[in-house]
Amino acid sequence: MILAILFFVTSILYASVGFGGGSTYLALLLIWGIPYSIFPLIALSCNIIVVSGNCFNYIRSGNLNLKLLIPYLAGSIPLAFIGGSLPVDKQLFEILLFLVLLIAGIFLLLNFKSYDDNEENYRKIPFIISIFIGGILGFVSGVVGIGGGIFLSPILFLIRAARPKHIITAASLFILINSASGIIGQLTKNSVLTEIQNYWPLLIVVLIGGQLGNFLNLKVF
Repeated sequence: MILAILFFVTSILYASVGFGGGSTYLALLLIWGIPYSIFPLIALSCNIIVVSGNCFNYIRSGNLNLKLLIPYLAGSIPLAFIGGSLPVDKQLFEILLFLVLLIAGIFLLLNFKSYDDNEENYRKIPFIISIFIGGILGFVSGVVGIGGGIFLSPILFLIRAARPKHIITAASLFILINSASGIIGQLTKNSVLTEIQNYWPLLIVVLIGGQLGNFLNLKVF
C-alpha cells in the first residue's frame, strides 16, 4: 500500500515536468526488496504510462523537433532492446543501478539556467556523437529500466542544443520510445511476465498520477 502511494506521488511529480520517473521507481523497488529481475519491466512500463500524455500534448503544441531527436533515437532504440534482452546477475545489476541512481541524483541537483531563445546561441552535436550518446543511454535504459530522459535533457540544456520546449519534448519522447524498446527486450526473458503479475496495481496508480501530473504540466507548459 505504501509503495503504491509513493509510486502515485512520484508519477504526479515527474509527469508535471515531462519525465517518467524511472530512476525513482527503481529506488523504491530496491528499498522494498522487490525481485531485481522485474525492476526494469515495472519501471519502463510506468515510464510509458506517465509520459504518454505529455508527449501527445507537446507534439500537439508544435514543439517536436525531429532533427534534434532522431540522432539520439537512432542510437538508443536498438541498444535499449539489446540491453533489455541481456541476462544480468544480481550483483552486476545492483552496481549498475547504484551508478545510475547516483548520476541521476547529481543531474537533478544541477541548475541549468535559461538562455536566450535565439537560434544563433544553439550548438549542434555532430550526428555520430549524438548516435553514440543515444546508444549509451539506450543500453543503460534497457538493462536497468530508466527512460534516459533524465540524462538526455541536462546534456541538451548544457550545450544549448535547441529551444527549451523542444528539449523537453525530445526528452519525453526519448523516454517513451526508449522504454518501449527496452520492454520488448525484457519480454524476451521468459520469467518476467510471471513474476510481474503481483505488481500490476502499481501500473494503475501511476496511470492516475500521471494524468494528474499531466494536467499540472499543461498549466505551466
